[in-house]
Amino acid sequence: MKVILYEDVRSLGKKGDIVEVSDGYGRNFIIPKKKGVEATPANLNTLKQQQLHDAKLAAQHLEAAQVLGASLEKKTVTLPVKVGAGGKLFGAIASKDIADAVKKQYNIELDKKKIQLDEPIKAVGEYKVNVKLHKDVSAQLNVNVIEG
Repeated sequence: MKVILYEDVRSLGKKGDIVEVSDGYGRNFIIPKKKGVEATPANLNTLKQQQLHDAKLAAQHLEAAQVLGASLEKKTVTLPVKVGAGGKLFGAIASKDIADAVKKQYNIELDKKKIQLDEPIKAVGEYKVNVKLHKDVSAQLNVNVIEG
């Protein structure tokens, strides 16, 4: 029996794969647990349409990420902070602080998990911060930490 998988099944295949299974395994496990459906011509056509739709959405997300990345490359985020002697900060600037500043200054939503800091910023100065917007797109955001 050929089955189209709706989700990843360990040692069998990934979502969207068409796999050959025994009749009992397909009828008693895969289909009742909604992990897959029998590979009829109608279901194969539905799978093909779904894959086309998913590819179109992925292309749109990639394009949006590239546009946002180009926009972020040109921007500089300024963070005024309290500073002690020698230009040391009271505390540190984390990715959440940078995401909040981008939202406040440019009205762009950035997930703090996508901002990649090797370590928190602890001194005044200019920094280039890597922002991972998509699995294939990343951008450099300029962060200017000033005394304020």
